[in-house]
Amino acid sequence: MSRIGRVERTTKETSVLVEMDLDGTGKTDISTGVGFYDHMLDQLGRHGLFDLTVKTDGDLHIDTHHTIEDTALALGAAFKQALGDKVGIYRFGNCTVPLDESLAQVTVDLSGRPYLVHTEPEGMAPMIGSYDTTMTRHILESFVAQAQVALHVHVPYGRNAHHIVECQFKALARALRYAAERDPRAAGILPSTKGAL
Repeated sequence: MSRIGRVERTTKETSVLVEMDLDGTGKTDISTGVGFYDHMLDQLGRHGLFDLTVKTDGDLHIDTHHTIEDTALALGAAFKQALGDKVGIYRFGNCTVPLDESLAQVTVDLSGRPYLVHTEPEGMAPMIGSYDTTMTRHILESFVAQAQVALHVHVPYGRNAHHIVECQFKALARALRYAAERDPRAAGILPSTKGAL
């Protein structure tokens, strides 16, 4: 049975719909109005093998902040919903992804406790098209807050801003995929000594 999350979030600033199937094939349908962000969310779906639909209509006449933030919040909530009771999953996942001169290392624990550690190279270009590169950390913060996961993202080096951000999303996709996958040796078992995640 597929694990699917569907979240609608509407405020005075944005209207967001996210649908996520954790057991998909990487099919995506993304539209936020922020081209580079669409590209990153497409990476998340394709490399995580999540079927992912994202439709956001935001106040882009102000700037991209609300659109990006509210989409990330809805994405985190949809991921948590799709995980369900977490019985039989691996729980932990990690992946290291290079993109030319850049490298991202991502480790995740689907712990039920939100926590983010995030490092990027200093002096990165401030913009990629209309995408503010300082928003990458805020995307991760927003996702973690709603998904309730512990997430460590480390980019020890990189030069090109596009590469630095993109390798983070690719590594995040794979780490989430590995953590959320069902462990055939742990069917019916919750991966926690506490008895709750």
